[in-house]
Amino acid sequence: MTADMTARTETRSLHQRILDDIEQNIVSGRWPPGHKIPSEQLLTEEYGCSRMTVNKALTQLARAGLVLRRRKTGSIVMPQNSQSAILEIYDIRDEVSALALPYRFEILFRETRVPSKTERALLNLAARQKLLSITCLHFAGDRPFCLEERLINLAVVPEAEDTPFAELSPGPWLLDHVPWHAAEHRIAAEAASPIAAGRLLVPVGAPVLVVERQTWRLDEAVTHVRLTYPGASHALTARFTPPQT
Repeated sequence: MTADMTARTETRSLHQRILDDIEQNIVSGRWPPGHKIPSEQLLTEEYGCSRMTVNKALTQLARAGLVLRRRKTGSIVMPQNSQSAILEIYDIRDEVSALALPYRFEILFRETRVPSKTERALLNLAARQKLLSITCLHFAGDRPFCLEERLINLAVVPEAEDTPFAELSPGPWLLDHVPWHAAEHRIAAEAASPIAAGRLLVPVGAPVLVVERQTWRLDEAVTHVRLTYPGASHALTARFTPPQT
């Protein structure tokens, strides 16, 4: 463990430690569906904390659909059912590579700040809770391919604040560093705003495809991103699976 990792571990609250440990056991498969989670009393003794702290963590895991709580028999790991339709979260770099074109990206803007009223509602943040606002431009060859406008919840991903994103853009970096349990997509055809048109080198009002995505870790928002593509350069694919019983 590095010094930075040790420091982060030491500064985590007991509530967050319990959440992280149980979540990792579930996500990694170490605790499969149906596995009985240690009782509140055992967790209280293991972490040296109050029963209320353990109860709060287990309640949060239950709201996220990872744990089923039973009054008399305790908590068990829930099966993670397949959704009927899943829109894949692609790395933009892979999209460009599929076109047999060289890929690169530029960070155009980044700022750590408190959220606006709209952003607080969007990410369910407290008034003084910080977020990272970052804008990237992705290229396919010498042409702009996608404008990425992203908000990152620093309460969930504090290490993002000091990450330079020099080699890896924010999207794949987040996928590598933060497990997510739910995602929501909004897809729309829009007319290019003056800012988007200038970045993407298309006329103002030209058709663009906008993909907005928000992901959650447990019941906390991780990130919200708005991806804007020139209208003729992007296609969406959805993968369908039958519900599992």
